Amino acid sequence: MEIHTRRARELRENQTDAERLLWSRLRGRQLAGFKFRRQHPVPPFIVDFACIEARLIVELDGGQHAENASADARRTACIEREGFRILRFWNNEVLGNLEGVLETIAGELGG
Repeated sequence: MEIHTRRARELRENQTDAERLLWSRLRGRQLAGFKFRRQHPVPPFIVDFACIEARLIVELDGGQHAENASADARRTACIEREGFRILRFWNNEVLGNLEGVLETIAGELGG
């Protein structure tokens, strides 16, 4: 099994509360009819959520990301070079304002 696929499976099994909550509303084409994948490999990275047809990535960030801003910027640039747009939300945004997060994502999807 390829290393990215194995790591993605591990991440799916150990989701944060925010990831679990957002996934419950993205799965099964619930948001504007678009299909999302969770913990999807975009080598060399694994992204939190990906809508391949819309070329949209949704990343959730916890407190550790505040300390790794330059690494996140490099990661974002690399993924954008692959033709994806990236939306980033803090975990506390998802937990405290899920509907607002979903509205923002739907707006990017054109829905």
